[in-house]
Amino acid sequence: MGSRGDHIRSYFAACTAGSSADVAEHFTDDAVIYDTNHRPVSGGDAIGAFWEQIRSKWSGAVWIVDVVVEEGPAAAIEWTMTGDHDGRPFAVRGSEHYSFVDDRIAEIRQYWTFDPEQPGSGLVDYPYGAESRIS
Repeated sequence: MGSRGDHIRSYFAACTAGSSADVAEHFTDDAVIYDTNHRPVSGGDAIGAFWEQIRSKWSGAVWIVDVVVEEGPAAAIEWTMTGDHDGRPFAVRGSEHYSFVDDRIAEIRQYWTFDPEQPGSGLVDYPYGAESRIS
């Protein structure tokens, strides 16, 4: 395998246009995705099937890895999903933390929430109007 980032980019390409088996091959058999937008998804095969459901909901959507930071068996990423909803283009941005075992993803943790009825509206409860908390 190349870098963790290369593996994650390959996973995102499979999420965008691959089969459930293409997605599943990126994960350990007991992998788990923890995400505040849905219940945990466990196991490579279940994760592959989950992505088939996601693609059917967001027809034509594209997932892109924007930034990857790698350290040992872990990586953190920022990503963007683009698509159309009710005839209007949108972009949703997110971040995730990955843990690897050998060359496969063992865990993904995602800590943000968005409104699936208004995907371009930003993150739920994020204080967009507040002053920056980073100085």
